[in-house]
Formats: sequence, structure tokens, C-alpha cells
Amino acid sequence: VTGASFVVFNGALKTSSGFLAKSSIVEDGLMVQITQETMESLRQALRDKEDFRITCGQMDAGDVKEYVDICWVKNEEKTNKG
Repeated sequence: VTGASFVVFNGALKTSSGFLAKSSIVEDGLMVQITQETMESLRQALRDKEDFRITCGQMDAGDVKEYVDICWVKNEEKTNKG
């Protein structure tokens, strides 16, 4: 689990790169590089207020994967009011 001050979603990852998606820590935030198709799915999930999971790692890495989960919360008292 990684806490971050901000998240950047970059939809320019090419499918020919061999990665499903890539995540990296930049300064005190997180950058997630995803394909254009995943970006479209993410946008739709955000519009629909649905949870969304991005699987990161190489396509042929087998079971070794990391995930970026976007989750909607019901209790707004524990979220950032700003």
C-alpha cells in the first residue's frame, strides 16, 4: 500500500512496450502509465463512480503483478475535505 499526495494517469503507454501498465513514485505522488484503451475504461469508471483496478507489470511476468486500485468510499469524514 502506497500513500500519495497526487496521482497522474498517463494514457500514452504503447501496447508494443510489453507492459500491461507501469507505476512509479514521482516526488510525493504516483504516476501510472496506461494504454489508451485502459484510459478510456478508467474515464468511464470515474464517470459511473465505479471502483477500478489497473494491473501493472510485464505482460509475460506470470503471477508477479502489482495493482493500482481506485476505490470510492462511503464515509466522507475520513477523506480530504480540500
